[in-house]
Amino acid sequence: MLITPNKIVLGGCVLAFGASFLNTGFLLTAGTSVSHLTGDIARLGSGLLLVSHTGEALLAKVTLASLGFILGATISGFLLHHPTLEISKPYGRTLFTLGAFLLLAHILSSNHPLCAIGIASAVCGVQNSLANRYRGVVLRTTHLTGLFTDFGIHLGMKIRGHAIETWKLLIPLWITFSFLLGAIFSSYLILKERSDWLLIAGIGYIAGGISWSIYKRTQQQ
Repeated sequence: MLITPNKIVLGGCVLAFGASFLNTGFLLTAGTSVSHLTGDIARLGSGLLLVSHTGEALLAKVTLASLGFILGATISGFLLHHPTLEISKPYGRTLFTLGAFLLLAHILSSNHPLCAIGIASAVCGVQNSLANRYRGVVLRTTHLTGLFTDFGIHLGMKIRGHAIETWKLLIPLWITFSFLLGAIFSSYLILKERSDWLLIAGIGYIAGGISWSIYKRTQQQ
């Protein structure tokens, strides 16, 4: 089965949408990020937060989110043990499992919100480590800073006259757009519809895993 750049862009967009959906949901409902923690850690380290119940609560959330993300990335490295995109890897089953854990997070979110944060961060850690590289491009689907860096580097090289393929410039743009859409959709469901957004996220990941597995099997026949 041939992995084309168009398939990579589409897959990256879907994953970026899901990560942004998750991250925005937790930012709005729990006040902390689960996919990129730079800002939250900076808030803790800046000294602007006084020692208070609010500060302790944020510390607990950021700590669990950080540990969860590292744990997820570690699990991904142990199970997939290769940073380059390979069709033989069980990406479909992995997404299905991530969806199942998000359903668990949904169940725990009401009475054990810290557990839900840790689980969701681990999901993002696994997702961000599924495939880090494809034909010289670093693939990141849970945050945008690296994508902007890659876009700037490739754009500068192309302006300089290097033979940079167009799809390498399009990947950061499309993933950024998908990330924005995920944030908008999550915000709408939470602020307007008051829906079970985390349940929807879990179902979405499970559906994505099943769809990829089916597609992979049909292409290999």
